Amino acid sequence: MKRRYLFLLAILILSGAVCATAQENKAAIGLGLEWNMNSREDFGGGAVIGFDYNLSAPLALGAIVTTSYNFNDIIIVEPAVLFRWYFLNNGHRGFFAQADLGTHILTEGGDTEFRFLGGLRGGYRFTLGKALYIEPYGRLGYPFAFAIGAMAGLRF
Repeated sequence: MKRRYLFLLAILILSGAVCATAQENKAAIGLGLEWNMNSREDFGGGAVIGFDYNLSAPLALGAIVTTSYNFNDIIIVEPAVLFRWYFLNNGHRGFFAQADLGTHILTEGGDTEFRFLGGLRGGYRFTLGKALYIEPYGRLGYPFAFAIGAMAGLRF
């Protein structure tokens, strides 16, 4: 039952992401995979969906949802707001630093725990033409230890 509520929360956040990408050349939406240390024991695999909206020159604001599974019994959902800065002010591409603030929702054996999520992410956005991008990244934070991954998506 609790997993259903987590799924509905993720759908609600993602529907807002789709609406936000309607702006012309101002937003991006992407999907990705990551490998992380996001449980008390064992490494996990994760799936990521996110969107960002380009503010003035080097800045972007958005939301990201990461789900993780440690291949045993722990499922984690991390909805977060993101604040991104592109180092070289290169039209929202190239090297970036990102801060994530949100909630870490852990389910294990039928129990659910909620924690504060704070993280830092760094990576590089490669653009492929005007509409596509690929983005390898690494992240550190609390309560997870680290993650590495990649996203691919569309710029609108």
